[in-house]
Amino acid sequence: MVTPHTPKRPDPPDLREKGAESKGQPQVSDRRLYCQLQVFTGVDRVEDLVGAVSSSGLQGVLYLDAHDPRGIGTLLIAEDPATFTGRARDLYNSTAFAKLTHRRELTMFGRTYSTGREPNLEWWMIEKPFEVALNRDWPWAVWYPLRRKPEFALLTAEEQGKILYEHAMIGFAYGEADYAHDIRLACHGLDANDNEFIIGLHGKELHPLSRIVQEMRKTQQTAKFIQSLGPFFIGRAAWQSPARA
Repeated sequence: MVTPHTPKRPDPPDLREKGAESKGQPQVSDRRLYCQLQVFTGVDRVEDLVGAVSSSGLQGVLYLDAHDPRGIGTLLIAEDPATFTGRARDLYNSTAFAKLTHRRELTMFGRTYSTGREPNLEWWMIEKPFEVALNRDWPWAVWYPLRRKPEFALLTAEEQGKILYEHAMIGFAYGEADYAHDIRLACHGLDANDNEFIIGLHGKELHPLSRIVQEMRKTQQTAKFIQSLGPFFIGRAAWQSPARA
């Protein structure tokens, strides 16, 4: 029974992802992907690791680490986060990985997210990461986490929009030229170092991926509102799971 002194219970938060209206109807979804990068060193035979990852049935990529001649990175992608405490855990505890040294400082774990402006929400949330990461024509990858300064959150929506638009136009230009394609993940509460976002840049060649990071340094978002950036993992795909139909 509600009395005059009983506070009204708040409505449950709406946790659905939201995109732009389509045919006059709002786009909403409760689906999202989780992506995790794990990095190891001490590799003797890359072929053994390729065999272990490919036979696991998990979807993702095995990278050769450009910074470490005995290093590899594995990117796994799944809709169910329990995959990373189940089948992925079994993979990393298998014989092929047993003698490797885990580089925990390079672990990255995030989820796809929407901004409310996506014209095709389902593609953005579920299909795009697979299309980018599993594309055989884009073997190079640069992965890094970032955290914005708290001051960014205090800006008005209009101010934030202008800053993000400047950033987005550089990414769009590189994508249209087939120089760089991104996977953007949120990692609030998921990152060991309290980072907020993870970026994965992919392309045919490494140079454009380095250049887009350089170009982004000139934007207001990076120059004024990024608190931390990195560490960076740079890899080239040695194996990618089959592209989704």
